[in-house]
Amino acid sequence: MSEVKDSQGPLWEVFIQTKPGQPFKHAGSLHAYDKEMALQNARDLYTRRGEGTAIWVVPAAAIVASTPEDVGPFFDPQNDKVYRHPTFYVVPDGIKHM
Repeated sequence: MSEVKDSQGPLWEVFIQTKPGQPFKHAGSLHAYDKEMALQNARDLYTRRGEGTAIWVVPAAAIVASTPEDVGPFFDPQNDKVYRHPTFYVVPDGIKHM
């Protein structure tokens, strides 16, 4: 049995910003041969109804993520850094996006 080759190009992850100043959110994935093609395909697939104002495309192979098994040892060190908790910060009035 011969191996089937994927001829769609590398996998890219797409992130969309709905309004300026808002965070980018993962919209989905697509295949493309280069970054320009990935950006154009992302625009055509994920913003055709004006859903976004900016797009990020990232090669899926470049994304590094933690695993569910990491939940204890990987995230435990943050508990000893109390300054990271939002209770120590006062958000000024008028701040819309933080």
